Amino acid sequence: MTERPILETRDLTIRFGGHVAVDHVSCSFDRGTLTAIVGPNGAGKTTYFNLISGQLKATGGTVALNGEDITRHSVPDRTDRGIGRAFQLTNLFPTLSVRENVRLVVQSRARKGFDLFSIAESHIELLERADHVLAEVRLIDQAEQIVSALPHGDQRKLEVALLIALGPQVLMFDEPTAGMSVDEVPVILELIRKLKADMDRTILLVEHKMDVIRSLADRIVVLHNGELVADGDPAEVIALPVVQEAYLGKAPEAA
Repeated sequence: MTERPILETRDLTIRFGGHVAVDHVSCSFDRGTLTAIVGPNGAGKTTYFNLISGQLKATGGTVALNGEDITRHSVPDRTDRGIGRAFQLTNLFPTLSVRENVRLVVQSRARKGFDLFSIAESHIELLERADHVLAEVRLIDQAEQIVSALPHGDQRKLEVALLIALGPQVLMFDEPTAGMSVDEVPVILELIRKLKADMDRTILLVEHKMDVIRSLADRIVVLHNGELVADGDPAEVIALPVVQEAYLGKAPEAA
C-alpha cells in the first residue's frame, strides 16, 4: 500500500487584485524527501511557501497535512501540527542570548509557557535540550552571546537551531544561504544534509543557487508565473527547455 503524502496542496491559488501569484498549484510531498522549489524572481515560490505555512490565506484550493485539511488553520496551529518554517530573513530575538532563543522554543514545545524570567535551575531539562541543539549546529561556544552581536552566518545557523528545536515533520527553508559568505555556506548545507538523513522529516527548499540544489535535492518543482511547470528528478528537470528558458534564462542548446 502506498504511503499517504505527508503534505499536499490541491489547486492552491492566491490572487492580489487582478494578479494571480500562485495559480492552481497541486503538489504532494512524501516523508523523508527533500524537494527544491525553484523558478525565476516573481515566480511565486515564497508566496507558495507562505500559503503552506499560513502567512497568507489562500483564495482557493487546499493545504493538507497528513491527510487533514489545514487550509484555514492559523500559523501557530500549523506549527503545532508539524510545519516548521525558516525565513529568508532571520527571525530571531536579537536582544536575548543564543541559548535563550533556543530555550524559548524548547520551552514552548514542552508546553511550559514563555516565562523569560524563570529560574534556570528549574528548567534544567530545557537547557540541556537547548544545548544539545546548539551543539548540533555548532553554536554551543556562542551560547551566552547576544544574538544581535552574532555574524550573519551564525544567525542563520541559529535559525536552523530554532527550527530543529520545534521538532517539525515538515521543514521549510526559504533561501537558507542568502547573504552568506562562501565560507559560511557549507556549514548550512551540512546542517540541512544532516536533517535530510532523518527519513522521518520532509524538507522543502526554496533556493536560487543551482549547485546547492544539485547537491541536496531528491526532486525539483519549478514554478513560473505562479504555475507549476515542471516536477521530477533534478537532472531531468534541469534539462527541460522550459527550465532552461524560465529559470536559467537561456534558450535550450540545439541537438
